[in-house]
Amino acid sequence: MSRLIYVLNGPNLNLLGKRQPEIYGADTLVDVERDVRAVAVEFGLDVRFHQSNREYELIDWIHEARETAAGIIINPGAFTHTSVAILDALNAFDGFVLECHISNVHKRESFRHHSYVSLRADGVMAGFGVQGYALCVRRMAHLIDTKKK
Repeated sequence: MSRLIYVLNGPNLNLLGKRQPEIYGADTLVDVERDVRAVAVEFGLDVRFHQSNREYELIDWIHEARETAAGIIINPGAFTHTSVAILDALNAFDGFVLECHISNVHKRESFRHHSYVSLRADGVMAGFGVQGYALCVRRMAHLIDTKKK
């Protein structure tokens, strides 16, 4: 089985460390990628790490992952609450899907309480700051390893 995982980041996550640090913290997306790659190495996982403000690019990467990846970790940003298209793409992916949010979306505005992505996700991480990404990588490694048995 493939040991490749995609880590996909949606709109405005390129502004981590600059945008609303009281909610999202001071770490940048570059910091997140560095941490994700470090944990992935511990578990023998390969990573493709992407960010886009464009819905279609996220969908294209999900389609690409269908051919090569064992799992997807996705922080869809605001697309979480609006994108049936991303849900449809994830439903066409046979691997594991973990949804990751830096903030606890359930303590925020009511419109953030609904996630289309959660309808497909095998697990959801929310409110653990950027450390949630590393936790998702650990969980993904466990899911991949368990499936191999």
